[in-house]
Amino acid sequence: MSVALQNDCFLRACLRQPTLHTPVWLMRQAGRYLPEYNATRTRAGGSFMALATSPQHATEVTLQPLARYPLDAAILFSDILTVPDAMGLGLSFGQGEGPRFAHPVRDEAAVAALQVPDLDRLRYVFDAVASIRKALAGRVPLIGFAGSPWTLASYMVEGAGSDDYRVVKAMLYARPDLLHRILAVNAAAVTAYLNAQIEAGAQAVMVFDSWGGVLADGAFQRFSLDYTRQVVAGLRREHEGARVPVIVFTKGGGPWLDEIAGCGADVVGLDWTVNLGAARARVGHRVALQGNLDPAVLFAPPEAVAREARAVLDSFGPPQRPAGADGQPGGWDGHVFNLGHGISQHTPPEHVAALVQAVHAHSRTQRAAA
Repeated sequence: MSVALQNDCFLRACLRQPTLHTPVWLMRQAGRYLPEYNATRTRAGGSFMALATSPQHATEVTLQPLARYPLDAAILFSDILTVPDAMGLGLSFGQGEGPRFAHPVRDEAAVAALQVPDLDRLRYVFDAVASIRKALAGRVPLIGFAGSPWTLASYMVEGAGSDDYRVVKAMLYARPDLLHRILAVNAAAVTAYLNAQIEAGAQAVMVFDSWGGVLADGAFQRFSLDYTRQVVAGLRREHEGARVPVIVFTKGGGPWLDEIAGCGADVVGLDWTVNLGAARARVGHRVALQGNLDPAVLFAPPEAVAREARAVLDSFGPPQRPAGADGQPGGWDGHVFNLGHGISQHTPPEHVAALVQAVHAHSRTQRAAA
C-alpha cells in the first residue's frame, strides 16, 4: 500500500491544480556539486556506474539533496544510457570523460541486430526506484526518467557525445530507413522501461530529449517528436489510484513549443532561451510548464540568484488566471520551477539553498497578492 504524500505540490502543479507555492526541483540535483555525493562515489569505488547499478548507493545519493534543501520532488539517480547499455552496446564512463559505447550502431548488420532489451537487465533500476520510494516515506514524490528515442539513438550511432553530430546526421540524411529502425526499437524500449519504473513506484516520469534541438525543422518532427509522441502514448498514466504526470523536455526546443505541447505530455520543460511568460500565453492552458533558470545564474552571489529566481517567477506570473476577454475560462496554470538544463558540478551548494528559498518565498507572495 502506498504511503500518503506529505508534500504533493509538484504533482499538483504538473496537473495544473492549485498549490501553496511553486514547486522546485533541479535536473541533476543529486550530483558532483555536493561533497556528500563525491564522498559516496569514492566509497563506491569512484565509478558512476558503481553508484547507478547499486540500489543502495542510488538511494543514498538520491536523498542527499533532500537532506540539504526543501525540494519538492526527488528524481531517480541513474543515467539515460542504461537502456542502450542493456542492449549490449558496452557503456563505460572514462575518468574525466563522458559516456562511451564500445559497440556503436552504424551499419545495416548492427541496426538489424538491435532489439528491445530484456528488462531484467535493468532490474537494478527498478530495485532502486522501489528502494528510494520506500526511503522517501511519502516526504515528496519520486520522478523516474529516460532519454528520448532520438537522444539515445544519437549516442548509439555517434558512440559518445558529439560537437557536430555528423555521424548520426549523415545516417539521417543518407539512410533514414536505418535511423527509423533504431528509433522504433528505442521507442518501444523506452516505453517499457518507463512503465516498469512506474510499476516500481515512480510517481511521475520525464523524457529527456537532450539533443532534439540540434535537428533542423522538419527533421525534428520526423526523427524526434514523432517517436517521443509514441512513448508518451504508450505510458501508464495512473498507478496506485493516482495520476502519473509525464514531462517532456527538449533542450533547444523553443521553436517547436506548440508542437511539443501537443505530444500528449502533461508538462513541457523549457530551457533558458525561452521567454516563460510568452510560452505560458501560447500553451499554458493546455499543459504545465517547467523551467527555466539559466544554470549559470547559480555561479553568481546568493542575492543575485534570488533576484533571477524571482524574475523567472514574475515572467510566468501568478498561476491563477481570471476568465479572459478572449473567452478563455479562468483556472490554474501549472509551473514547476527548474533550471533550463542540468546543474553544473561547479555550483556552490549554498547558492542552491538561496534559490530554493527564493522560489518558495516569492511564489507564496505572488499567491497572496493575486
